[in-house]
Amino acid sequence: MKQRITIAIDGFSACGKSTLAKAVAAQLGYSFIDSGAMYRGAALFFYRKGFVSEEHMDLKGIYSVIDQLTLSFRLIDDKNCLFLNDENIDEEIRQAHVAAIVSKVATIKAVRVQLVKQQQEMGRLGGIVMDGRDIGSVVFPNAELKLFVTANVDIRVKRRFDELKEKGIPQTMDEVKENLIQRDHVDSTRTESPLVKVDDALVLDNSFLSKDQQLNKVLNLVSELIKP
Repeated sequence: MKQRITIAIDGFSACGKSTLAKAVAAQLGYSFIDSGAMYRGAALFFYRKGFVSEEHMDLKGIYSVIDQLTLSFRLIDDKNCLFLNDENIDEEIRQAHVAAIVSKVATIKAVRVQLVKQQQEMGRLGGIVMDGRDIGSVVFPNAELKLFVTANVDIRVKRRFDELKEKGIPQTMDEVKENLIQRDHVDSTRTESPLVKVDDALVLDNSFLSKDQQLNKVLNLVSELIKP
């Protein structure tokens, strides 16, 4: 495949966007950028500074240190890991205390501006797959392929519950469902870059698709786009 395009994948939490994006990138030899991980990294950064928690958010404090927030991805043992400056934070950003605040942090315009700037620089030369909430609408509005991934909410809850259980993170099914519903609401109604399906995005409902089935669907779409 000679033409290296940009693939933007948006959708709700726990739809398997990152899993799909990683698989597509691996098959095409593209770079994978996990924007959700970046917002989790930002949330962890401000949490450590004491500027955000479930109970409060200190915008003045956040603004005072936002220029110190630098995130990047590095391959460690074939895994795409998120680094905050020079620290590997890929495990910590999956913890419950980060999940509880990430949507709040993602509503802050200055945070989004900072991360979008870093994301656009990462994808400047194309040949990338990126997933998140505003990739097709804000980060890469000119992406050659835009997907909007969705799935039944109960299926999403089960997926996230199994993921957390595998990582040894204790949460009940009810807690997971409450967190997902809350995140959906915040992501879809926030003022800054809300989760939307842009007009030229293709909907991919993967409720009853295997990972291989959805991967093949996307690879076929890519083949159609870049065929001679």
